[in-house]
Amino acid sequence: MEPIVLILDALLGLAVGGTLVWFYTNSQANKRRLKAEEETIRTVSEAQNRARELEDEAKELARNIEREATQVIERRRRDMDREEERLQKRREDLDKRIERLDQREQTLNKRQSRVDKRASEIETLHKERLSELQRIAEMTTEEAREHLLAAVEEEARQDMARRIREVDAELRATADERARDIVSLAIQRIASEHVSEIAVSVVPLPSDEMKGRIIGRNGRNIRAFEQATGVDVVVDDTPEAVTISSFNPVRREVAKRAMEKLVLDGRIHPARIEKLVENAGKEVERVVREEGERAVYEVGLPGLHPELIKLLGQLRFRTSYGQNQHAHAIETAHIAGIIAVELGADVNIAKMGGLLHDIGKAVDHELEGTHAALGADFAKRYGIAEKVVNCIASHHHEIEQECVEAVIVEAADAISGARPGARRESLETYIKRVKSLEDLASNFEGVEQTYALQAGREVRIIVRPEDIDDLAALRLARDIARQIEETMQYPGQIKVQVIRETRSVDYAK
Repeated sequence: MEPIVLILDALLGLAVGGTLVWFYTNSQANKRRLKAEEETIRTVSEAQNRARELEDEAKELARNIEREATQVIERRRRDMDREEERLQKRREDLDKRIERLDQREQTLNKRQSRVDKRASEIETLHKERLSELQRIAEMTTEEAREHLLAAVEEEARQDMARRIREVDAELRATADERARDIVSLAIQRIASEHVSEIAVSVVPLPSDEMKGRIIGRNGRNIRAFEQATGVDVVVDDTPEAVTISSFNPVRREVAKRAMEKLVLDGRIHPARIEKLVENAGKEVERVVREEGERAVYEVGLPGLHPELIKLLGQLRFRTSYGQNQHAHAIETAHIAGIIAVELGADVNIAKMGGLLHDIGKAVDHELEGTHAALGADFAKRYGIAEKVVNCIASHHHEIEQECVEAVIVEAADAISGARPGARRESLETYIKRVKSLEDLASNFEGVEQTYALQAGREVRIIVRPEDIDDLAALRLARDIARQIEETMQYPGQIKVQVIRETRSVDYAK
C-alpha cells in the first residue's frame, strides 16, 4: 500500500506544479498583451497627432501658394494694362505719322509736277541754245563733242602723268626706305671677307731644281701625276713655282695638296705620287665633309642629307666671279633669314633656300644643265620641301617663283653678289654687258640716245619729245626695265632713267 500512496503523492504534486506553471504563464501572457495594447494605443494617438499637424501645415502651404498666385496674377494684370496703354499710344503716334506722310506725299507730288514742267522748259531752252550755238560756231554736235573730248583727253593725260609721277615717287620713297632698312640690317649683321680664286693653283717650290725632279726622266713623273689627279701641270719660266690647272675645283685642290707634299718630301716617283694623291684625296674628302657640316651648323639647319652636305662642302673650292661659293651660300642663307624675319615669312625655308640655291655649281662642270636646275633636281631627289626646291630653281627666273621665300632668296643672292668687292668680272664681259644694255634700250620706239653709266648700274635714255609724252615716258621706263629683267643677267639692280625735254631756240638779229 505504501508504494501506491507514494505514487499518488507524486502525481498530486505534478498536477499541482503543472497547475501553478499554467497560471504563471497565463499571467505573463496577459501582462504582455496589456502592454502591447497600451503601446498600440499610444502609437495610434501619436499618428493621429502627426496627421493633424501635417494637415495644418498643408493648409498653411496651400494658403501661401494661393496668396502668391493671386499676387502674380495681379502683377501680370497690371503689366498687361501698362503694355496695352503703351501700344495704344504707339498706335496713335503711327496714325499721326501716316497722316504727316500722306501730307508730304501730296506736297512732293505737287513739287514733282512743277519740276517736270521746269525740266521740259529747260530742255526746250537747251535745244534752242544748242541750235543757236551750232549756227554761230558752224560746228555740228559730233564735231564739238570730238573737239571737247580731245581737249579733255589731253588735259587728263597730263593730269594722269603728273599723278602717276607723284604716286610713283611716293611709293618709291616709302618702298626704298623700307627696303634700305631691311637690306642694311641684313648686310650689317652679316660681315664676311671674300677670297678671290681662279681656275689655277700655284704651288711654290724651294728652288728651280725641283722642276726637273717634278718632270722626271722623259717626263714620267709629271705624266704619272697628271694621270693620277686629272689636272694639267704647267712648268714654265715662272721662278720657283709650278701651276696646276683644272676646271674641277676638287681635283685641283687634291693635286695642289699632293704636289705640296711631294715637294716637301722630295721623293718624287710614280709609286710615291699615287700614294700621296690617294692620301690627299682622302684629306680633301674629309675637308669637304667638315666644310659642309660647318655650313649647316653655322646656318642652323640640321638634318640635311649627307649627299647635300657633301655638295655644300665642295662649294668650298668653287668660285664665281672671284667669289667663294661656300662663303656666298652661308652669307645668302643668313641674309635670307634676316629678310624673312622682317617680312614675316618662313625663316627656315628662306635659310635653306639661300644655303642650297647654288648647290648645282658643285656639279655643273660634270652634268648638263644650268646650276639652278641641277640644284633643284638634287634637292628634290634627297627629300627637300617643294618650296625650297622652288627657291633653288627660280632664283634666276628659269621657272616661276611660287612663294615669297623664293623672292627673298633671289634678293639675298643679289645682295651677297652685289656687295662691294664681292665679285669681279673680266673687261671683255663688262664691255659686252654694257653694250647689250645700250642696244636693248635703243631698240624701243622714240628713243634718240642711250648711255650706260656707273659701270652698267644705270642706263640713261633720251627720247624725242614730239614722239613721247610724259605718260609714254613712264611706260617706256617700265618696259625697258622689264625687258632688262627678262633678257639680261646682272648682279644687284640697274636704274632706268628716261629723259624728255623740249628746247626752243631762236636768234635775235
